[in-house]
Amino acid sequence: MEGLLKDFELKDKDRSIEALSRWRSAVSLVKNPRRRFRNVADLAKRALAQEKQKKIQGKFRAVINVQRAALHFTDAIGTPEFKVSEKTRAAGFGIEPDDIASVVRSHDFKNYKKVGEVQGITSKLSVSVDEGVSQDSIHSRQEIYGLNRYTEKPSKSFLMFVWDALHDLTLIILIVCALVSIGIGLPTEGWPKGVYDGVGILLSIFLVVTVTAVSDYQQSLQFLDLDKEKKKISIHVTRDGKRQKVSIYDLVVGDIVHLSTGDQVPADGIFIQGYSLLIDESSLSGESEPVDIDNRRPFLLSGTKVQDGQAKMIVTTVGMRTEWGKLMETLSEGGEDETPLQVKLNGVATVIGKIGLTFAVLTFLVLTARFVIEKAINGDFTSWSSEDALKLLDYFAIAVTIIVVAIPEGLPLAVTLSLAFAMKKLMNDRALVRHLSACETMGSASCICTDKTGTLMTNHMVVDKIWICEKTVEMKGDESTDKLKSEISDEVLSILLQAIFQNTSSEVVKDNEGKQTILGTPTESALLEFGLVSGGDFDAQRRSCKVLKVEPFNSDRKKMSVLVGLPDGGVRAFCKGASEIVLKMCDKIIDSNGTTIDLPEEKANIVSDIIDGFANEALRTLCLAVKDIDETQGETNIPENGYTLITIVGIKDPVRPGVKEAVQKCLAAGISVRMVTGDNINTAKAIAKECGILTEGGVAIEGPEFRNLSEEQMKDIIPRIQVMARSLPLDKHTLVTRLRNMFGEVVAVTGDGTNDAPALHESDIGLAMGIAGTEVAKENADVIIMDDNFTTIVKVAKWGRAIYINIQKFVQFQLTVNVVALITNFVSACITGLLIYTKFCFH
Repeated sequence: MEGLLKDFELKDKDRSIEALSRWRSAVSLVKNPRRRFRNVADLAKRALAQEKQKKIQGKFRAVINVQRAALHFTDAIGTPEFKVSEKTRAAGFGIEPDDIASVVRSHDFKNYKKVGEVQGITSKLSVSVDEGVSQDSIHSRQEIYGLNRYTEKPSKSFLMFVWDALHDLTLIILIVCALVSIGIGLPTEGWPKGVYDGVGILLSIFLVVTVTAVSDYQQSLQFLDLDKEKKKISIHVTRDGKRQKVSIYDLVVGDIVHLSTGDQVPADGIFIQGYSLLIDESSLSGESEPVDIDNRRPFLLSGTKVQDGQAKMIVTTVGMRTEWGKLMETLSEGGEDETPLQVKLNGVATVIGKIGLTFAVLTFLVLTARFVIEKAINGDFTSWSSEDALKLLDYFAIAVTIIVVAIPEGLPLAVTLSLAFAMKKLMNDRALVRHLSACETMGSASCICTDKTGTLMTNHMVVDKIWICEKTVEMKGDESTDKLKSEISDEVLSILLQAIFQNTSSEVVKDNEGKQTILGTPTESALLEFGLVSGGDFDAQRRSCKVLKVEPFNSDRKKMSVLVGLPDGGVRAFCKGASEIVLKMCDKIIDSNGTTIDLPEEKANIVSDIIDGFANEALRTLCLAVKDIDETQGETNIPENGYTLITIVGIKDPVRPGVKEAVQKCLAAGISVRMVTGDNINTAKAIAKECGILTEGGVAIEGPEFRNLSEEQMKDIIPRIQVMARSLPLDKHTLVTRLRNMFGEVVAVTGDGTNDAPALHESDIGLAMGIAGTEVAKENADVIIMDDNFTTIVKVAKWGRAIYINIQKFVQFQLTVNVVALITNFVSACITGLLIYTKFCFH
C-alpha cells in the first residue's frame, strides 16, 4: 500500500496518454471486488479534482501524471472478463461499449490481443473490413454504442448578458453617480425636480446596458451558428462495400474510416492498415512529438490529427465514451476574449474617467473653498445653517455631474456593435471569423501571402497536355484521346494507366446508378479522370496488383511513390511528382517507338525544355516514372533512382473569376500580394502575371535560392519578392517571420494544408480554406474562407478597415464632445458656481 501511495505522488512526469485511461479502468474495477483499494482511489479522485481546477491545457496534462499508480492497480486486480448483456447480444454484437472503449483509451495491448486484434474486434462488432458497415445496422449500432456527439453546455441566457454588461467599470461609476445625484437632489431641490438628473443618468445606463446585452446575446447566437458551421466535418468511410463521404456526426461504431494527411481522427479506433501514419497527440497529451501508428501500436484517439501518411481504421468508440469526450466533461465553456481594440478603448475610457474624477474633485474643492472664504469675509464663518449644508451638497452634485459629463459611456458599446455588425456581414460574404480580433487585425494588414491552388485558381484541374513517346498531344475532348491511342503502343498505354491507377491515394467510386465519382485531391482527380477517359478501369487495375509499400506525397518530398506486386510475381515501383525532381531520378526514357532507351544529359535537357514550355503556358507539370525491381537483389525499399520516364503531364487549373480585379483593389489600397507556391517557377510566374501579382520590378524566386540567402541579402530582396516557387513550408514560415520582424508588416497568410499550420500560426492573421483546407490548417487560422476564393479575402480586409474608420469617427466625435463639455463646465463652475450643461451627459 505504501508503494502505491508513493507512486501516486505524481513523481512520474512521463506524459503518456495511457495514464488517465488506465486510472479510470482501475477505479471502475475496484468498486466491488477490491474494497481495500477504495481509500487509495478516493485519494486519487480528490487529487484529480484539484487538478481539474487549473487551466484547460493544464487539465489535459495533469490527469496523465498518475500512470504508475494506475499500472499498480491494474496489475493487482488482474485482467477482467468481458461480459455481454442480452440486449447487446440480441443486436448481434459481442462486446459492450464500455469494455471496448477501455481497451482503446488505455492502450491495453494485452486485452487487445485477448480480444483477437483487428479480426476479433471486427467479428465482435459484426463488420467486414472490405464491406464496412451496412446501412441496415446503423440504427442498432447507435442504440447500443451511442451517437458520435459531445454533450454541450447550455448557452448563456439574456439575463446573464445583462448582468455582465452591468459589470463595466464606466457604468458602475455612472450608477454610483446617479444614486448620489438622487440622494442629493431630493433634499436640495425636492420632488420631482431633485431626481431629474439621477433618473436621467439611470435611463442612459439602462439604454447602454440593453443595447450591449442585446448585441452580445445576438453575437453569442451567431457564434453558436458559426461553431456549428465549423464542425461540419466530412470523413471518408466504407459502407456496403462502397467508399463514401459522411458527416463526422453520422459515424457509428464499426465504421471503416479512411484517414489521410491533415485529417482529424473522428473517434477512438483501431489501426487496420496504412502507410507512414504519424499522429499528433498534442491536443490530448501535450506532447509535441508525433506518434508512429502501426500494428504494434494500433490505438487511435479522437481529437488527434494525422500529421503524415494514410490509413484505414475501425471505429470502436464514439461520443462521450471517447478519450476526447471524457476530457470534454472537465472543461467549462470559455468566453470570447476582448479584442486588442476593445482593450485599448476601455483603457481610454478609464483614463478619461480618472481625468473627470480629478476635475470633479478640483471643482468641489474650488467651490467649497470659495464658499468658505465668502463666509469668512462676510463674518459668518462661525454660524452654519441647513442652507449652507444644502449648498455644499449642491456643490457635490456639480462634481458628480462633472464626472458623468467626462465619461464616454458609449465607447465600448461602439466597438461591440461595429465588430458584431462586421462579423455578420463577413458570414454573409462566406468568411467564418474564429477569433473576434481577426476583424480589426485584418483592417491593418499590409501584406497578403497567398497560395495558388484553390485560392487564386478554381481548384478544378484537368489534363491539358501530355508529352509521351517524344510526342506532345493536346487533350481537347474524345478526339484527343483517340489521337493519343493512335500515337502510342498498347504496351505504353498499359504502363501509363498502371502508373496512374496504382500510384494514387484517391479512389473512384460508383453510386447505385453506376455513376463514377472521384474522391481525392484536385491534381490526382485530374489524372484519374484522364485515365478513365483513356479507357482505363480503376477497380480492375487495383485488383490486378498488390500494393506492398507506399510513400505518400507531402510538401517536403514533392513526390509520391508506390511498390506493387504484379500478377506474374514481379515487383514494380511507380513514382510521380514535381517534374524536375522525378526527372533527376530517371536514367531511361520511352522513345517514339515505344522502346526503353537511355536518358543522356543532352536528352534530359530536351525534356527539361518541354517541362519549361508547359510551365510557361501556366500548366502544372508532373512526371510519371516506372522501375521494375530485381527481386534477386532482395530490394524491399522504394528506389530513389534508376527509373524510366513514362510521360510529362500538363495540368491546367483556370484562374478564378474576379481574382485579377481583387488583386488590383489590394494594390490600390496599399496591400501588397505575394504568391507562395510549390509549383515550377515558370508556371508560378505565368499565373502570377495572369492574376496581376507579378508586376514590373517584382522578383520571382525559388525556395532553395531564398533559404540560402544571407540576412543582408534578405533585407534587400524581400520587399521586392512577389512570387516564391518550389517553396517548402519552412520557406513560407521564414518569409512571414522576416516580413513581420524586419519590416514591421502586418501579414495575412492563406493556407490549406497541414504543412501551412506553422505559417498560419506565425502570421498576424491566418486565413484557412474551408473547402480544400485540412482540419489542422483550420484550427491554426483566425478566419476560415468558406468558398476558398481570394475575392473573399479582400472583403475581409475591407470590413476590417471599415471597423477602424467607424470607430475612429465615433471616438473623434465622443472625445470632442466630452472634452469640450468637461472644460466648459469646470471653468463655469469655478467662476460662477453654476453649470452651463448640467444634463450634457445625455447627448
